[in-house]
Amino acid sequence: MSIGMFSRLRFLGQSPSLWVPLVLLAGAILLRQHDPQPIQQLRNLTFDTYQRLVPRPYDPTLPVRIGDIDEKSLEKFGQWPWPRGLMARIVDRLRELGAAAVALDVIYAEPDRTGPAGLAAMLPEDAAFDSVRSAIQAVPDPDQALAAAIARIPTVTAFATQATDPERPQELPLQKAGFAFAGDNPADLLPSWPYWITTMMPLQQAAAGIASVNAEPDFDGIIRRVPAFVRLPEPGNPTPFRPTLAIEALRVAQGAGTYQVKSSGASGEQQWFESRGIAMVKIGQAIMPTSANGGILLYDSGHQTERFFSLADLWNPDFDAAQVAGRIIFIGASVAGLRDYKPTPNAEIMTGIEIHAQIAEQIASGTYLTRPYWATQLEQLALLGFGLILVALAQKRAALFGLAVALIGIGGAFGGSFYLFRSQGFLLDPLYPAGIAFVIFVAATLLGYIRSEREKAFVRGAFSRYLSPALVDQLAAHPERLKLGGELRELTIMFCDIRGFTRLSEGLDPQALTHVINAFLTPMTEVIQRRQGTIDKYIGDCIMALWNAPLEVAPHGRMAVLAAFDMRAALIRINRDFATEAAASGAAPIEIRIGIGINTGLACVGNMGSEQRFDYSVLGDTVNIASRLEALSPVYAVDLVIGQETAATVPEFARIELDQVRVKGKAQPVRIYTVLGDETVAGSAAYQALLPAHQELLAAYRGKDWPAAEQALAEARRLAPDSLAGFYDLYAARIAEYRADPPPADWDGVHVARSKTG
Repeated sequence: MSIGMFSRLRFLGQSPSLWVPLVLLAGAILLRQHDPQPIQQLRNLTFDTYQRLVPRPYDPTLPVRIGDIDEKSLEKFGQWPWPRGLMARIVDRLRELGAAAVALDVIYAEPDRTGPAGLAAMLPEDAAFDSVRSAIQAVPDPDQALAAAIARIPTVTAFATQATDPERPQELPLQKAGFAFAGDNPADLLPSWPYWITTMMPLQQAAAGIASVNAEPDFDGIIRRVPAFVRLPEPGNPTPFRPTLAIEALRVAQGAGTYQVKSSGASGEQQWFESRGIAMVKIGQAIMPTSANGGILLYDSGHQTERFFSLADLWNPDFDAAQVAGRIIFIGASVAGLRDYKPTPNAEIMTGIEIHAQIAEQIASGTYLTRPYWATQLEQLALLGFGLILVALAQKRAALFGLAVALIGIGGAFGGSFYLFRSQGFLLDPLYPAGIAFVIFVAATLLGYIRSEREKAFVRGAFSRYLSPALVDQLAAHPERLKLGGELRELTIMFCDIRGFTRLSEGLDPQALTHVINAFLTPMTEVIQRRQGTIDKYIGDCIMALWNAPLEVAPHGRMAVLAAFDMRAALIRINRDFATEAAASGAAPIEIRIGIGINTGLACVGNMGSEQRFDYSVLGDTVNIASRLEALSPVYAVDLVIGQETAATVPEFARIELDQVRVKGKAQPVRIYTVLGDETVAGSAAYQALLPAHQELLAAYRGKDWPAAEQALAEARRLAPDSLAGFYDLYAARIAEYRADPPPADWDGVHVARSKTG
């Protein structure tokens, strides 16, 4: 049976279903480490969905409000930009109402053009205007007035970072706060900006704080985070950082002087696989977690009108001073034409000043979203573990169980992630690990299915000519039951040969001989397969078959004997067909006779041969004896000879012991039998009468009691069917021979076969 390449095909079929998912898994982990924009977008959409499902509740009692430069304010105070003197009055009014701090989301990069210097510069260079120029220059400078107002209340002025050169000399924004850090230096972790536009120096000097107002959107245009600090090119400064507007406003409102930054590598910060990043920032009494690059994640409440009051209402008698007292007041514009609108997770448009106010609210309330610097590594570990489990399940071909595990795992990932979002504010991505693991599982399952179908097709192709369809179906469904390589197993071996084949073949041309062989082998093969036998090989006109390999067959000895019965019946039909063909053609009829040998015992079964070619076959004494038994069938003039181990498996059949034989190459004698029929024959009166006479014959023969043997032989002849006539002729000849020439005294009644054929 040429299935020698089965193991190689099995390896090649199975290997892709293992290494392809593993390669996909490794690639997915590396891709996640690189974190391209599409993956970020999917992750952001997941987190945005969480925020839409559970937005941050707005708390109007938080000490944060926005002084709005709105339409009402423009109607009252005039077109923007307002004079600096007006802004000074607004800042002073906020101080009078008890504001804790003021944060200006306005950059005053140049002196006020309506100030004395600006107006004087607009006058012609003429002596006639000297008196006017002097009078103008005597007017109080609005920039100085604003600086003085800023100095009277903790105020934060703004600067904006830029990626392009503003084309004019820029002084670095002043650094009003100190910085202390533990762990990795934030200078290596924070985003850096090469250019900036800042508020003019007199106002900076008067301010308690200086802050960046940048809130860079993600690549899809949505604002999801604000940098806690930005890094500026400031040689010689070990901490060249500037805070963002919200946290600087909180610092000055608390009167704190230093930011404390804790990064990876600090005490208590677990470092995962060399992951580096900022963990948290302490601002006075507030402790704020950050993302790895120092970003403050926006936990979006959406736009809230209660967050705003119009600057136009500050001097109204009915203005509620509680809107200002004790609060941090962010001043910015929402009016059309001035507003800096950007989308957020919960709002299609939101002003930049409201984003800063929300960050301040989060810090003031201690309500944060946290994306720890080690989150990526944790998600990769989850992907690795979940992916390996699903790949392992796919290898075991447990598709439904694996699918259930995959769905439970995906549900658990999303459920756990959402729970951590609600309870802890943690942002852990469930989509990429769960989604990739599921894709890998589908790929592994699909490859496993292809592998399984390939194996089934190979098994069906390799065994369909040698096994019964039922066994082929079993083997295709469970190819793992085909144990490749040699194994010792109890088998039943059958040899079936055409008697006188050489003489028969001499009278036929090649085409006629081929027709005879095919007409004989085809129905005999069908019989063997129907009785769950495996065709090992065809040796010319001989069939070698086995039972109990590659699949278990029980009871295999009985099945082999039943197959022999069926082969007797099939031979009658074959000879009848040959006779019909001969009659139609006028040729001499062909009659085939067969001999069958069956033996049961241990044998080595598996792949036999060389590395270049090997077949699934069987070796051992059991095989050799089966071949000798078939060769003995013409000696004993019967069509079926079985060994004693096979006979022991069919005690209910009509079996007749033939002899004890010491076959060529074996020292121990073998007790051999023929079988007349099944249980029906065994229960017949004829068999029941024959058996005692037959046994008496053998006993007298082995006891050298020749007269008794002859008498028993005569009785057995009278009771036996015609098929045993030749067998009794053999014993009659032996008895006559021993009467004339008695055997030696130590003769044990065992016949010694001088050759393979007896």
